[in-house]
Amino acid sequence: QKVNYKNEILSGLTVALALVPEAVAFALIAGLSPLTGLYAAFVMAVIMFYPDTPKDMDWKDREEYNKIQISKLELGLQKKQVLELLGSPDITEAKRKDNNELQVMFYRTQHKQADGITTEDECTALLFENNELIAWGDSAYRSYVDG
Repeated sequence: QKVNYKNEILSGLTVALALVPEAVAFALIAGLSPLTGLYAAFVMAVIMFYPDTPKDMDWKDREEYNKIQISKLELGLQKKQVLELLGSPDITEAKRKDNNELQVMFYRTQHKQADGITTEDECTALLFENNELIAWGDSAYRSYVDG
């Protein structure tokens, strides 16, 4: 997807121009110095600039994140690319069959039971053969088991 930098910069400036007087006003209403409001706005901008990584998300956000990222996957991606996109899997299994290395990685995508344990039925399976993504979903794990 092509990014229109002119629109992005204009959007950012518009929000910044609206945020500065608002931050000052809230600081004055709270009986604080206007600079305190500006500092607070700056700190929030810095915090919002850095997105959560999958390992820092709570389980609900991680499920949604995984669903979105898995929908973007393409067959043939390397395992390293998937790990960069999704982070560490919740569950993983591996085996060698003939001269092929098979690995299935499970990423949590649905909530079934509030027991604090992530199980395979709450996950989407991604199947790799020799570090290349060859399938995902229920059929991927069946292919791995059948092998």
